[in-house]
Amino acid sequence: MFDAAATADERVREAAGATGRLRLAAEFYAGDRARYGRAELSFLRWAIARGVLNPPGGAPPGSPWWRAVNDRLLRDKAEAALLDAGRPGEPSSRSVLLWGEFLRVPSPAAWYRAHNASVVTGYLDGEPLALAELPAERFMMNVALVRVLYAHALVARPRLALGAFAPLGTLLGDPRGGSVGFFLDLRRAFPERYPLDGLSARDLVAAEGPLPRALDHGVIVPRLVPLYEFAGASLGLPGIEGMIGDGVPCYAGRARRADWHAAGPLPLTARLTAYAVRVRA
Repeated sequence: MFDAAATADERVREAAGATGRLRLAAEFYAGDRARYGRAELSFLRWAIARGVLNPPGGAPPGSPWWRAVNDRLLRDKAEAALLDAGRPGEPSSRSVLLWGEFLRVPSPAAWYRAHNASVVTGYLDGEPLALAELPAERFMMNVALVRVLYAHALVARPRLALGAFAPLGTLLGDPRGGSVGFFLDLRRAFPERYPLDGLSARDLVAAEGPLPRALDHGVIVPRLVPLYEFAGASLGLPGIEGMIGDGVPCYAGRARRADWHAAGPLPLTARLTAYAVRVRA
């Protein structure tokens, strides 16, 4: 009998297509855990619709980076579930260990720790693949990471995330609820196509709707540094500190403050949002 890690690797190889990925992702959330998969499965459907998870020989081919990050998430969950079911072996990584903790005592905070540990590990391991992507795609990678780190802070560090509105954090960030989709659903912010030929990060920011812009620029950008510090302490993964530089995300590239800070005044919605949720001394 293969141990849990080897079996998980095999299951991910067998689930290479869109249908297989969705099936394997959903299997983990059977029974009482079903609602925890809501945000993850929605994001997975968006990634499939964009075409980034298409196989290398697909028409068009997908993104090696997006496939690698999704593979990591799928295999970590599969290994943890196998270990929890009694398959021999020890957790092969910290992210698998955290998924095991979630399985034993499910909670929103435990889910985010496990999920984000898998995602961050996928990012760190996949950086050489990310460097081959277009700059606009790399910007989107950073936004996707920032959003899920922020959603974790909503339930684990609500005062960091929402300031005076901290009591709303656990409700808004609960992965079992519908409201978390506002933070994690990138369909409201970015084009549903791949690759992003002819687009720059500035183009993506300019095309954002008023609510996503209020979230990104009014709420998240002012707290980026403490947000990454929180993620590093919570996940316990080396390397997170290198994903932010000069106060802005810089995964797979140099820090570009212009992509994260508007050249002119923020829209009124973003300014009002920033004022309402500012962290008070």
